[in-house]
Amino acid sequence: MPTLVLDTFLNAPIEVVFDLARSIDLHMYSTGKTQEKAIAGVTSGLIEAGQTVQWRAKHLGVYQTLTVQITKMEKPFFFEDKMIQGAFQSMDHQHLFEEQADGSVLMRDVFNFRAPLGPLGRFAEWSFLTRYMKRFLEERNHIIKLVAESGDYSRYIEG
Repeated sequence: MPTLVLDTFLNAPIEVVFDLARSIDLHMYSTGKTQEKAIAGVTSGLIEAGQTVQWRAKHLGVYQTLTVQITKMEKPFFFEDKMIQGAFQSMDHQHLFEEQADGSVLMRDVFNFRAPLGPLGRFAEWSFLTRYMKRFLEERNHIIKLVAESGDYSRYIEG
């Protein structure tokens, strides 16, 4: 099972970074290339522990749906989402937030996934899917960083 670990440092309050990372609206904005749209469950605002969201997006040229549930949350330090239905055999994503001595925030993503289709899925993971998922998360984190550091984030975290 591939595991991606991405560290992003942001110059913004930890509460802001935490809320932006769980903002449905910012997620849709940050994933414009894949046309992600929340179509069921929580479709706007901030997702909370126990809640689900179903996404529709175009990945690798194919429209797909993916439903995830927030399985754990410790504000403003950690939350985890797990796929409960979708194209992966399995997928979980841990989001960790840690204040640094200089006042910045370390946002760490730990993303685990398994492609379906047995050996064919393992080949896809090795040949392109792991790189694709890493770029996808890096682009999303870049947008979170830009919005958090701009100070213009209220539309994404306030009702």
